Amino acid sequence: MALAGTCLIPLVAHAQFVIPGTGQKVTAVGDDFEDPEWSYIFNLPKSSEENDEQRRFPSGQSSNGRWFEGLKRGQPDVIKRVPTPEGGLAGSEGALLMVSRQTGIPGRYSHQMQQDDFIVNVRSRVRGAIPVSRSPSVVVRVYLPPWEEWEERTGPSFGFRAACLTHKNEKKKRSGFFGGTTSKRVSETYWPGMFIQFNRGDGDERPDSAVLIVRGGSRGHDFRGPKIEETGWWTLGMSFTPNGAVHYFARPGVEDLTASDHISSQYPYSYRCEHLDTFFFNVCSGDNGHWSTPWIIDNAELYISGSYATRSTRTR
Repeated sequence: MALAGTCLIPLVAHAQFVIPGTGQKVTAVGDDFEDPEWSYIFNLPKSSEENDEQRRFPSGQSSNGRWFEGLKRGQPDVIKRVPTPEGGLAGSEGALLMVSRQTGIPGRYSHQMQQDDFIVNVRSRVRGAIPVSRSPSVVVRVYLPPWEEWEERTGPSFGFRAACLTHKNEKKKRSGFFGGTTSKRVSETYWPGMFIQFNRGDGDERPDSAVLIVRGGSRGHDFRGPKIEETGWWTLGMSFTPNGAVHYFARPGVEDLTASDHISSQYPYSYRCEHLDTFFFNVCSGDNGHWSTPWIIDNAELYISGSYATRSTRTR
């Protein structure tokens, strides 16, 4: 495996990061997929609110209560426990396969890039969102299949993201003769994260490759992270610190993240994160009748500083 290339945006000045995976593991959240009876209840058809304003209930959820369908875009078409691919975490026997063919509106192809949402149940399992004063972080191992198994489409293929809560000033024009504006503080949710983008080769001089795309910069724009030239296992992580910054990490292999795996620290959209609400995964495709790249994840985990008295935790 190889990690090459650098991000094309400067780091947030003086941002002190927390390495994802340090502190207390919140065992009530996330999954290691070791239960051989692991299963998912789809409750089809899926939701597709983003495309046609349709939320379809009941929504999909895992039998262990740790995962659920995103109502905005719906869940992947295939969600299945599989044997851990070679080179995974020591002792791991199970991982999770996610793959999709119909990523847009059920029963209809848009022939445009669409994505599904597979969401970790955080809020109801720890009784609320996690304040950044606890320096929460999330980590996952992701298996990148051989290049010949990827969807033949240049563009985003997989996403590892978070739902963050903050407040912003909202301005409204006053009515009446004198006009002017008023401002009030309103709550806002935003979704920073990392995408794995496939870059299809030409079959000759330019080989297939991929790159991590980070979302995002202070203006909300995406930027390039490390280039991925070899497939196999990768470890991805994000942390959220009391200063409101989001910190992005990645490394090839399944070893724990270190400071040298830090990609960037940002205030996406110029927001200051106040709470981590959840984290989730995107499976993307061309929504054209072809299957997406098959994505496998393992050990999706949440860590915090201190402990949650209402749930058992473990120190790493």
